[in-house]
Amino acid sequence: MHIDLTGKTALVTGSTQGIGAAIAAVLARAGARVGINGRGEGSVAKVVKRMEGDLVAAPGDVSKDDGCERVLSVLPQVDILVNNLGIFGAQPALEISDDEWRRYFEVNVLAAVRLTRAYLPGMMERGWGRVQYIASDSAVAIPAEMIHYGMSKTALLAVSRGFAKEAAGSGVTVNSVIAGPTHTEGVEDFVYQLVSRELPWEEAQRVFMLRHRPQSLLQRLIEPEEIANMVAYLSSPLASATTGAAVRVDGGYVDSILP
Repeated sequence: MHIDLTGKTALVTGSTQGIGAAIAAVLARAGARVGINGRGEGSVAKVVKRMEGDLVAAPGDVSKDDGCERVLSVLPQVDILVNNLGIFGAQPALEISDDEWRRYFEVNVLAAVRLTRAYLPGMMERGWGRVQYIASDSAVAIPAEMIHYGMSKTALLAVSRGFAKEAAGSGVTVNSVIAGPTHTEGVEDFVYQLVSRELPWEEAQRVFMLRHRPQSLLQRLIEPEEIANMVAYLSSPLASATTGAAVRVDGGYVDSILP
């Protein structure tokens, strides 16, 4: 199976590190022209310089109107939109303030809605396009230590399904990718919030999965490239019959909560 995205332009939000950077790299290797997005010009420029492929610097904080407009001025039209931007962190449920609830919704959900609203009409007019939302197993197995994050990822599943219905019959597919706990620098910091920093990383990861993600059949953190490979497939013509779906790359569940 060969994934060829030659001639397609993609935007991956939050693509200066972690899952977003892995997605951008895989799409670029498949031949796409890829917009690299982050809040700062410096971090975006570093990725554009380091990563191979046809890359476009598209800095801007897309959780805000002006940041979104900044990105749209660089990439007014895309064929593939990957809404990857997201924040996460552990906090006791009763200590999450109103401002934090709003911040998680604005960054993790509203930014994706805003960009979909900007790009989807053009895709539908052209009769081809791919919109994806990087959701999480936390959308359906809400972690007690970060219910505000879980709420935002559950919302993405609804958003994805709703926009898929809006695009019905147009040649545009809209899907979400349910990512399981993934090995990124930010997740390493998160793991060490919950287990002892005295543990070496491999042991810390094992303890974290056993204590806090015991439902995983994989029993390890997922590598960003494993998420990126699924995104690349869903971005391609090969996935033309998959839309309105929540595709799992979550490591499996001991007792499945999704079909």
